[in-house]
Amino acid sequence: MSIDLNHTIVHARDSLASANFLAEILGLKAPVRFGPFHAVALDNGVTLDFIQTDKVVLIEHYAFLVSEEEFDRIFGRIRERGLPYWADPAHQQPDRINRHDGGRGVYWNDLDGHYLEIITRPYGSGS
Repeated sequence: MSIDLNHTIVHARDSLASANFLAEILGLKAPVRFGPFHAVALDNGVTLDFIQTDKVVLIEHYAFLVSEEEFDRIFGRIRERGLPYWADPAHQQPDRINRHDGGRGVYWNDLDGHYLEIITRPYGSGS
């Protein structure tokens, strides 16, 4: 049996708004309500289950491996919304993308400040 990530919980001040934000930016289906969660399903079967909290939201990082074509569409939606983006997780290279491992990558933040990232090549996979 293989061991695969099935889901993770993402804390948000407004779980529906945050789940919709991610689904819209990534071009995924609308979130599905499951108990107290708004679940965003990724194409590999993993879900990000957004739960509402009134406590301080600890900032997490979520990286998504996408095709070159998906990168163009997602990056286009980031730019259309006028969202700040960076080439690096430290936010030191604004308005740029990176080209690690012969691919492309970019970081932006969600509504609660979680670091989101799309990459077209897994880190360590290229030159």
